[in-house]
Amino acid sequence: MTPPEAAIIRTDWTREEIAALFDLPLTELLFRAAQTHRAHHAADEVQLCTLLSIKTGGCPEDCGYCSQSAHADSGVEATKLMDVRAVLQSAAQAKDAGSQRFCMGAAWRNPKDRDMPKIVEIVQGVRAMGMETCMTLGMLSPEQAEQLAEAGLDYYNHNVDTGPEYYDRVITTRNYQDRLDTLAHVRNSGINVCSGGIVGMGETRADRVGFVHTLATLERHPESVPVNALVPVKGTPLGDMLADTPMAKIDDIEFVRTVAVARICMPKSMVRLSAGRESMSDATQALCFMAGANSIFTGDKLLTAPNAGDDSDAALFARLGLKPMESEEPMRAEKACAGACAPESIPAE
Repeated sequence: MTPPEAAIIRTDWTREEIAALFDLPLTELLFRAAQTHRAHHAADEVQLCTLLSIKTGGCPEDCGYCSQSAHADSGVEATKLMDVRAVLQSAAQAKDAGSQRFCMGAAWRNPKDRDMPKIVEIVQGVRAMGMETCMTLGMLSPEQAEQLAEAGLDYYNHNVDTGPEYYDRVITTRNYQDRLDTLAHVRNSGINVCSGGIVGMGETRADRVGFVHTLATLERHPESVPVNALVPVKGTPLGDMLADTPMAKIDDIEFVRTVAVARICMPKSMVRLSAGRESMSDATQALCFMAGANSIFTGDKLLTAPNAGDDSDAALFARLGLKPMESEEPMRAEKACAGACAPESIPAE
């Protein structure tokens, strides 16, 4: 029987409460996370998503983890925005491979108005295939968010990356409020929010508490929360700083704890096991699924980073008894139902 607290949706979490969750014995934390997960999600289903870089490299931002930054010496060459037909062909291949959502990323600080007609055409084309659409294009103006909403974009990804106190150690070309402003524009336009972060960037557990606290205290939780493990890339500030050091890879148990705490604090959100998964053991990934992760990226590449690959994922799912998700996410279903699922009036007897 599911305990009442597992079904409660809260946006008033305190940092002290979140820190206390992190401090729980791992078995107790996983138990509570699993209870929360089962109160809102099918325990044996994982959503399959595919991510494509539709415009690579040359970004003016100085994000310390990113190989696509113009400030990095990572060897990633800048490209122009992909042709619409090429993007749609990739989306069709992803659908054939079982993906439910097609995510597209462009290495921009923010899209230019001249880019928007092509972006709108891409969104409409992918939606016409029957797939969910997600884009990450950098910061958005309210007007751009409205354009994407009118095109039918299902999700917009804009990660907060880390806790507010650690943010300027990672990025200096924009501030934390810029991130939150874009999330507000996306939410106000009616597009579903996808926002998460990266762990293993040299931050402390207190910073991970701050990261979860930021998202869990938004007026409405993000519909999707990607949790990434840093992939140190040579030529990036963080990659060069953390490579070949004990900090180069976050402790697996600490990563699992972060997933579990995110699940407890944001019960209905899709918690996505994202970058860094290719270096995780099957056992670590299994613990993440036990902790409430129920979405992954499939394919061999995430933008410019390596990924586990479709065959590897299929084998893992078979070993764990998991299956690709086909139903709609709880928060999206809830949103669609609002106003349309009101009980019919019962005539007086």
